[in-house]
Amino acid sequence: MSQEPPRFRTLDDLSAAELEGIRLVLRGGSVIDWHRLNFAEEREATEFLRAQELDPERPADRARAEAVKSAAISYLRRTYDFPIPKQVAEKDVGELMLLASSKGHRQLCACAILKVMHIIHHLEARELLFMLPISDQELFHLVEQKVYRVIGGMLAQGFPILEFIGGRKNKDSLYTKLLSKPETHAAQIYDKLRFRVVTRSAEDIFPTMNYLMRHLFAFNYVVPRESTNTLFPFRDYCNSHPHLSQMLEKLQLADDFEEQQGLLIDNQFTAKSYRVVHFVMDMPIRVPQEVMDQAPPAAWALGQVIFGQVEFQVIDRDTEQSNEMGDASHEAYKRRQQVAVARRLKVGLQAEARPQADAPPAPALKRRRRKPTR
Repeated sequence: MSQEPPRFRTLDDLSAAELEGIRLVLRGGSVIDWHRLNFAEEREATEFLRAQELDPERPADRARAEAVKSAAISYLRRTYDFPIPKQVAEKDVGELMLLASSKGHRQLCACAILKVMHIIHHLEARELLFMLPISDQELFHLVEQKVYRVIGGMLAQGFPILEFIGGRKNKDSLYTKLLSKPETHAAQIYDKLRFRVVTRSAEDIFPTMNYLMRHLFAFNYVVPRESTNTLFPFRDYCNSHPHLSQMLEKLQLADDFEEQQGLLIDNQFTAKSYRVVHFVMDMPIRVPQEVMDQAPPAAWALGQVIFGQVEFQVIDRDTEQSNEMGDASHEAYKRRQQVAVARRLKVGLQAEARPQADAPPAPALKRRRRKPTR
């Protein structure tokens, strides 16, 4: 089967499965909490696999998918005595995805298998990474190559992207960030690699995210609870577009789910007026053959895909300009953060008990990340 030529799909082109994926990324959810998929045709399932660096036309990739599926089925039967019909167990991963988008007991079985496959594939990719003779900097380079290739292609084709900036967080920024966080011991830093995409208009953000999910990363590997969406009240935004509003009833969560959950608040330095779509992805990377050739024999049983964590910001031009004004600007954010770190270094917890009169207030929303540079 030949791949469909890359095409930028507008809001009126989005399928229910694509809108469901965008929604998951916007709220930083987990596919383990889903009860079904929403793929309507084989093309969507194939695109989803290829976004994970698994090509159904490659014998090695088919064998890898079959091995992960067998491990998942064995786990379900061994641990939960899960009844999986033979007709389900014999399906390949693409067929399982379509079955997981249907109804009935077989649909439930297909979903359970795919959830466990998701976990096994991710864990074994991590194990593979530890076996490879590859440094963090080399992994970053592989991620950057993939990002620049895909987004560079979007720019070359005239897609509605006005600005694209990427870069690695410098050491001073890492030190300041950890010093400003409560969990300083072995804290996870998600934005060592970060990329910002500025679109022509707000209506180009969903289509841009969709293209990236089809060609750069798979929506199921968004890092849970690390997304911020202060641009789009999901239900209201979809209801304002006839095509999107028609698909709301096809989605598996209530259309007011985001309103029920509320915005995750985990940083005190970002201005209340700051608006952004921000998320962290575990991006799948196909290991170059020359690297695999240096790996121990045991590595070959784990496939040829590893993951690199990347932060993305997607924002439209007008919002970007608004964010650089006044209290929401990057300079104002950094000033608030540095004041707090300096106070913590000098007096520790006493800083909380005796706040300085001239200290800036601590706004509530998720923090404004440093604007990346290439």
